[in-house]
Amino acid sequence: MKVSKRTLITFIVFASLFPMSSDCQWISVPDPYLQIHADADDPLYTTYSAAPERSRLYGDKAYKMDYYSDCNPIHFQSDPYGRFYHLWMIDKVVIDLTGKYYKKPVVTASFPDMAILEYEPVKGLRVRQCFLVYSSRSAMVDLMIRNESGREHLVEIYPILEMGNDSLLISGFDDNLNGYVTHHRETRERLISDLYAAAPYPTEWTGFFSAGFPLYSRGGFHGSIPEFYQYIKTDFYEEERSHDSLNFLEEGNVDFIALHGQFELASGAEMSLRYFRSLQGSDEPIETLRDEMETLQTVSLQDFLDANTALFKSIPRPELITEEEKLLYLGSFNLVRGCMLPPTGHTRNHYYVFSRNPIWGWGHGHQVLHESLSMLAYVYLDCRTAMESQRVFMEQQGEDGLIAYRHGPRGPQTYPHKGQPTTSAPFYNWINWELFRVCPDTAFLKDAYVSGTSYIDWVLGNRDKDRDGSLEWGPYGIIENVRDWYNVVFQVSKERYLDIDKEDISDELECLDLNLMVINEMRCLSSMAGILDIPEDSVKWKGLADSMSMRINEYMWDPASGFYYHVDMKNHSFRFMERDLRRQEIIGFLPLWAQATDSARAGRLIKALTDTTKFWREFGIPTLAADDPWYSPDVDYCCKWNGPVWMLWDYMVFDGLLKYGYENLALRLGEKMVHAASAQLRINHNFWESYSPDNTVLDCPSNYIWDAILAKILIELNRLRVGQ
Repeated sequence: MKVSKRTLITFIVFASLFPMSSDCQWISVPDPYLQIHADADDPLYTTYSAAPERSRLYGDKAYKMDYYSDCNPIHFQSDPYGRFYHLWMIDKVVIDLTGKYYKKPVVTASFPDMAILEYEPVKGLRVRQCFLVYSSRSAMVDLMIRNESGREHLVEIYPILEMGNDSLLISGFDDNLNGYVTHHRETRERLISDLYAAAPYPTEWTGFFSAGFPLYSRGGFHGSIPEFYQYIKTDFYEEERSHDSLNFLEEGNVDFIALHGQFELASGAEMSLRYFRSLQGSDEPIETLRDEMETLQTVSLQDFLDANTALFKSIPRPELITEEEKLLYLGSFNLVRGCMLPPTGHTRNHYYVFSRNPIWGWGHGHQVLHESLSMLAYVYLDCRTAMESQRVFMEQQGEDGLIAYRHGPRGPQTYPHKGQPTTSAPFYNWINWELFRVCPDTAFLKDAYVSGTSYIDWVLGNRDKDRDGSLEWGPYGIIENVRDWYNVVFQVSKERYLDIDKEDISDELECLDLNLMVINEMRCLSSMAGILDIPEDSVKWKGLADSMSMRINEYMWDPASGFYYHVDMKNHSFRFMERDLRRQEIIGFLPLWAQATDSARAGRLIKALTDTTKFWREFGIPTLAADDPWYSPDVDYCCKWNGPVWMLWDYMVFDGLLKYGYENLALRLGEKMVHAASAQLRINHNFWESYSPDNTVLDCPSNYIWDAILAKILIELNRLRVGQ
């Protein structure tokens, strides 16, 4: 029903015809450790997704919150769906950008699915804004507005849903939900990799954009927000203003939708407003969205805050990290928790994707062992689902022991090549052992040991073509060895102009990285067997690890340069055809991590590590020495291994330094890693797949799950600082 232009709705402490919430002013974070104060340039991670119990793989929407850009309103954007937000008009003065606010937004709480902000659009009008991603379908904004100015204000608010490019269709207005019914189309095309064509990702969407307060007017528009600003300000001084209300559009394609509330707020009074965005595939029952929207009208935000407080109760509380490091610490847990999804399809366990926002095909292809290293941090937050994530591999493991490249709801994905299946970098037993060390569940360890033994037997039986006791990557090594393209040894040409089989030679070398990973796996199996009281197995695995370590030191150590390298599979030389394999990569330091070297060789590795012309760079240890002719510090796309910093590999170097007693050096390396991530979070509030070792400008997949390892780094940094 259209509301008269001249109608004003007066609020003297929550008078309304709608079931509007009044709990926002009462919500609080009862745990002081979880209370924060993040300004625009603080290193705060600001991407939010629904809790696993209200999430799903297909049709999922998570949101990036921008509270820090002066030239924008506070907004919530889902890639590639668009964004929603609100504009203010106070006493007919439009405050559309945060740069115009009397007091700019400060984030006082940030959890995986929700954030709380405080600000003043004008002096004395205090706003507490709560954002909640309720489910994969629905999100809401709750505003508590308190007038502490000493005078009455005319408060107008314009919630806006913006798509642009005529991609948003209004199909009607729902009086019961007090909002527009919308439709839009999304492509499955993505910058990094497209969404899987055979998977049920919606391309046609139906949704609601609605308000939990009485609407003064509403409308749909073409054009830009600056043009909308002009629209609502036009003829302000005219006796009969033509734009005192919006256009009440009922249907049609638009660039954005605007709702409009208008209220008189007396001095000392307060009011609470909510607005909502929900959407799902157009082939799904519309009743699902209606039910969620009705629930969100009156849901208590304190309940969600209490649930998050309980979730974070188990994490360590490092005392010797700064407040800014604490933001990174909590954000790392938010990152990994935000990537977790509930059991579905071919798995009975919780699993993860690489990112919930943005969504890209490769990142939605299910779990991979090297991404699962993020569980080393996540276990501190949620031990049960961290172990469940590892059980995904166990339940889908092949009868022959194979753990395929990917596992998840669509089952194992082996990417066969040249008649052989593809596995992933063998970090499996290491992850399981580290999870047990934090959360000593013997039943999990027993299952992990059986599965892990079978897996390493498969690796030993299938990745040693010449049966000499040293290992090579499989025929699809370009993904199996983790290190993708721009690898100075495995990639034949710098320009990458040949096909995969001609470019990638990782199945023709005795590969240093694979051998060290398997050594570490054997050492972890030995430790597991010791706990499980299987002494003969413990001795066996340690002996195998030591024997392989001896071979590495015999064939892969170059005394002239004091470094470890791959060797030719046929003759164990440092040359392959006409190529010199002695290119110094980060994997040359992994003998420290795998405990496969002696103190003398370790000392020489440390010399190379701390050489500022090689590896000791501002933002961490690069994947390739800076004095190599292929070295590039530029992160201009995904998957580069000729210079960028990859946090998980730097973590392995960090771990190796601790194992050999270089604690002060480990402390300094950890601080470099923190510096790299914090510098980006200050600028754009994202985590990244990789980082530049030398500068802060980069462009690669954002909000990548494995940066969660920084939470574990900060736990270790605190321990090292205590010991200083």
